[in-house]
Amino acid sequence: MSLESVRAHLAVAAPDIAIIELETSTATVSLAAEAHGVEPGRIAKTLAFRIGEGVVLVVARGDARIDNRKMKDTFGGKAKMLPADEVVELTGHPVGGVCPFGLATALPICLDSSLQGFDDVLPAAGAVHSAVRLTPARLAEITGGRWVDVCQAMTADA
Repeated sequence: MSLESVRAHLAVAAPDIAIIELETSTATVSLAAEAHGVEPGRIAKTLAFRIGEGVVLVVARGDARIDNRKMKDTFGGKAKMLPADEVVELTGHPVGGVCPFGLATALPICLDSSLQGFDDVLPAAGAVHSAVRLTPARLAEITGGRWVDVCQAMTADA
């Protein structure tokens, strides 16, 4: 069970961080933002990409868009989002609950610098009704993720 793999991972890596479980779905950025009472940018979405023969997870602010040129420059090849079935197979998490914790397969984790504009963010926690709240720095510490800049610049009206 995906939520259980996240629970087990955090019990070791960050026992002080509580998993927030809600009755309502948080499977999309807008649903999660509404359920948690935060702006969409604070939702830390986890996206899976194939680049050449490898796969990488990118965690970015919920309202950010991936910049294809930055992805290619950062990772050295064209990035293609994985289909849902492959995401589930590699991460062990359902789409809408994908997160960088408790993964079924060890994958490189990259954190977009867009997250650093917030005091805290809310990534999913392995289920479509769960999340954790933590600082971007703590997210990097727990996941071993590296900071990258692969999203389009945010505009004042975004």
